[in-house]
Amino acid sequence: MAAKVKPLGDRVLVQALDEKETIKGGIIIPDTAKEKPQEGKIVAVGTGKTDDNGKKIEFTVKVGDKVLFSKYGGTEIKVDDQSYLIMREDDILGVLE
Repeated sequence: MAAKVKPLGDRVLVQALDEKETIKGGIIIPDTAKEKPQEGKIVAVGTGKTDDNGKKIEFTVKVGDKVLFSKYGGTEIKVDDQSYLIMREDDILGVLE
């Protein structure tokens, strides 16, 4: 699983949540027409950001949080046939409840 990847600094590892494959009318949307997902689940967090004085700044997100991120944010990686995104905490727009 994702435990094989440990993000560094202020980066987080996010597993994107898949878009629904059908719309209200029952039409199936092919993979090529789907938009990039903007929601995901935090799988791992890095070591944290340091300010100018060398003090650690705590993360505002934690493992398990469902988040909303920018459409083209992060770098996509594959681990054991699973796709993940590594992104800075700043690329996260909000936590979904």
